[in-house]
Amino acid sequence: MNPEALSELISRIAHDLVAAGKAGELTEDLIPSVARFAVMRPKDRAHGDWASNAAMQLAKKAGMKPRDLAELFAAELTAAEGISKVEVAGPGFINITLDSASAAAIVDQILAAPKTASDNGAAVSTFGRNAHLGGETLNLEFVSANPTGPIHIGGTRWAATGDSMARVLEANGAKVVREYYFNDHGEQINRFAKSLVSAWAAFNDLGDKGYQTEVPFDGYKGAYIGEIAGRVQAEAEKDGVDLTALSHEDQGLNADGEPIGEADSELREEFRKRAVPMMFDEIRKSMKDFRVHFDVWFHENSLYQDGEVDKAIAVLRDRGDIYEKDGATWFASTNHGDDKDRVIIKSNGEFAYFAADIAYYWNKRHRDGEPSAPADVAIYMLGADHHGYIGRMMAMCEAFGDKPGENMQILIGQLVNVMKDGRPVRMSKRAGNVVTIDDLVEAIGVDAARYSLARTDYNSPVDIDLDLLASHSNDNPVYYVQYAHARSCNVDRNAEAANVTAEGADLSLLDTESDGEVLAALAQWPAVVKEAGDKRAPHRVARYLEDLAAAYHKWYNVERVVPMDLTGLEERGDEAERKALRVAKAPEPARAAARLKLNDAVQAVIASGLDLLGVTAPDKM
Repeated sequence: MNPEALSELISRIAHDLVAAGKAGELTEDLIPSVARFAVMRPKDRAHGDWASNAAMQLAKKAGMKPRDLAELFAAELTAAEGISKVEVAGPGFINITLDSASAAAIVDQILAAPKTASDNGAAVSTFGRNAHLGGETLNLEFVSANPTGPIHIGGTRWAATGDSMARVLEANGAKVVREYYFNDHGEQINRFAKSLVSAWAAFNDLGDKGYQTEVPFDGYKGAYIGEIAGRVQAEAEKDGVDLTALSHEDQGLNADGEPIGEADSELREEFRKRAVPMMFDEIRKSMKDFRVHFDVWFHENSLYQDGEVDKAIAVLRDRGDIYEKDGATWFASTNHGDDKDRVIIKSNGEFAYFAADIAYYWNKRHRDGEPSAPADVAIYMLGADHHGYIGRMMAMCEAFGDKPGENMQILIGQLVNVMKDGRPVRMSKRAGNVVTIDDLVEAIGVDAARYSLARTDYNSPVDIDLDLLASHSNDNPVYYVQYAHARSCNVDRNAEAANVTAEGADLSLLDTESDGEVLAALAQWPAVVKEAGDKRAPHRVARYLEDLAAAYHKWYNVERVVPMDLTGLEERGDEAERKALRVAKAPEPARAAARLKLNDAVQAVIASGLDLLGVTAPDKM
């Protein structure tokens, strides 16, 4: 019997007590949903396998003392099949102990679950996955770094967390559209282009010919700028374009004596149109190498080219939320809870940045199948510097007639600190003063990078210790979990060599304390998958895997699948000690077979969990 079955049983008992007139003033409509009757794993194993606070939840509504109501639940639970003991403790907790066969039934459920193909082609168990988010299309936008340089460590965190979240949501039955939004319209692209022009001019010693060779005051730095500039020059030469023949205009210095860079010239436009696609390709490759797949690569510029910005503003105007003032066009966002109204078209006729955000949300919600299905829920995964953006975004959502927090959900990620030798790492060989996705992967590999970034709640800052994550130690969380999987595969190989099979397994013999801890951990997996999806919290999968790995490693060190003889010293112990040792080290065939099945159930769940995080499950380490 798993936790979900217990919750359903407790809910059914509550309804039966009401029907029998035994639950005081409690009525059917006052009984909460089954999910509210979730059972917990007691910290003290002596208190049973599972505990429920159902009586304390319902006592006030029933007008009864919690312990009195708990006793009624206990009487019904004791009569249920698969439960060996029920005790009422404290103010009204209900402690439940399952019989060993009932507790171990989870093993067969796991092993009987269908398999599905992972990204690498391996078959992973679908046990724990469900369809409760079925029928919903969730548009999950993440990373969305500007195409002006390599993806930095903050974007890398969103790549790991966002892709893991998509996998978890799909494991709960949702249709997920993974989307990357390219900010390829506006000032950041101009800054990128003029940075490239300066790098090109410097490389070709064009300073004395009227070209700016210093990095613009607001430009981009790093070796990659010189690399891209060189590639643009080579491509242009191949196409027969002489860059020096194009019109150009250096804007001189600003009031602080800093170079402004190239103006809006033919030369800058040539660099822009050639370099931006190069950065697109580089970002796509980085994502592919990091095992992140996107269904839609959406270009901000298309919102303007396709008239989506004008269309969305027209919708808001029709709804009475657009007005003109001081020569500008304003969105009346204070009508919907924002702290001030927002300019969307400036007095000079240029669109404000927020205009594209308005159009992009409207586009997501009202697509006709291209480039994807319309979103029931638009989830935005934004950086730590976007807290101040939430109010206007939610106001815009409400202005379109949608529900903030439901149709639009905004998740804010916190900062990542990369550490080596106990000190922060801030320099990249290629990108200057930031650490990039390629730097991290080069240092510790894709598995460790993805796992370490996804295992911490995105609401919290995270430290990435490169030395720890490159080590083969139990303190390295990804190694600890992967090693549990590799160990389980080794158990299978040893069992095969010793002719130990699962035939004749008696799961009721999984009755030791170590068996019980592993079984209890396995039983919690379906609830973890559901909670991780509902709470948009993929880190809960990683933390669960670490708990399961801990229970498994402890079990592995105590219980044997392949029998071995006791040593002479062990044979000289007292009868109770010898009996316990024989159970642990020299199991009879039915027990050994049951342990092999338990081993394989752990293997299946760990592989499935790692797959949700986009991490491999090695069979050897």
